[in-house]
Amino acid sequence: MPTPVVDIWGPISPKPRSEVPSAPEPHEEWSLYGGTAWVYYSPLNRRQLIRPVILSDGFSSGSSELDRLWNGLEENGDYRFVSELHATGRDVIILGYNDRTASIKANADTAIDCIRRTLAERVGRSKLVVGGFSMGGMVTRYALAKMEHDPALPDHETALHLSYDSPHHGGWLPVSLQAFIHFATDNFGDAPVVGDFIRLFSGLLNSPAAKQMARWHIAKADDTPAPAPERVAFLRELEELGGWPRSVRKIGVANGVGTGTGNGIKAGVTAVRGDGQTLKDTWLATQAKGDPIVARLQKAGGQPTEVRTSGLPEIDGAPGGLFTLPLQTGDPGSFGLAGLLMQALGNTVDEGGIPTSCFIPSISAVAAGEIDDPKALCTPITPATSELDAFLCASRNEAHTAMTEELGAWIVNEIVAAG
Repeated sequence: MPTPVVDIWGPISPKPRSEVPSAPEPHEEWSLYGGTAWVYYSPLNRRQLIRPVILSDGFSSGSSELDRLWNGLEENGDYRFVSELHATGRDVIILGYNDRTASIKANADTAIDCIRRTLAERVGRSKLVVGGFSMGGMVTRYALAKMEHDPALPDHETALHLSYDSPHHGGWLPVSLQAFIHFATDNFGDAPVVGDFIRLFSGLLNSPAAKQMARWHIAKADDTPAPAPERVAFLRELEELGGWPRSVRKIGVANGVGTGTGNGIKAGVTAVRGDGQTLKDTWLATQAKGDPIVARLQKAGGQPTEVRTSGLPEIDGAPGGLFTLPLQTGDPGSFGLAGLLMQALGNTVDEGGIPTSCFIPSISAVAAGEIDDPKALCTPITPATSELDAFLCASRNEAHTAMTEELGAWIVNEIVAAG
């Protein structure tokens, strides 16, 4: 499976992540308000910025890491995206952020600063291509819309906006996993070593960006899942800007299929269970419809906590991009992370569990329906249902932001066709 461009959990993994080689030295490095841009000129352009393509990083912990971004874009084992863009005469600008958990609006200001700098450095009058991966597609969408709406900002001179498995209609993080992370923080947040990781994960889930993107969020284990106030406010503000940039062609891809075929994960089954030194019969289940118990959480010697949801769709098995955590020992996902933390707390985890789940449903990535609609989740996607001008869904449900030849080559062709 190709290495994802966006490393969702980032450096706070409780186990060592897979090593990646160093990125080549960029031709230019721009210090921006709230971030950094790394510029790689096409060999055809003699170190001049002639046909710029801005590619934004997405959501994760801490600051953007060029080596990881480059590895996902260029050394992923399937498709050399930067090289293919370079071969068409496009100059690649990789946009990173000082804080990938900051609000989408805050990082949109960094994207605007990057667009300003790009226009100032550009030779000639070629229009820009601007977009990003995962949250990066949302950040650049907001930035371009803001530039069109605010007369104090310059014309963005952008022809094409691209989004790569971006949560246009929200992302899914299992409520059971959110509850477990908050339960573990309350009970084991002060534990040596592992407590540090647990607190970091809790902070990541409760960060501004996570709250803005998650379709259902809980701040503590016994909360009722609902859009966070930060998401409600962000969507309102985006709508006030027109929802989308109006003067650009909008394209996007999904790492999930568009046929309505799910990933095979069954609803209402135990995904991970731990028992031992610190936990007693603690388990997380995949999401089921109705009013199910999705988690049983119990500290050894304590009383059990049951976590219920009501009216949520069977979304873990929906078509879409999957969670992944690139580790030296393999790639666990959402439920796999819970298993790693259970083991780190001194417990035995049952074999044969479910390591991952849907993260960005296909209908969200191509803006073709609401993910709280069970029927829409598993209905074939058509151009008439999408808010994008053009899109492509993957031929299989694969890792979120995995760069594949199928998706990458389609984007390159769209960029070339745009002129």
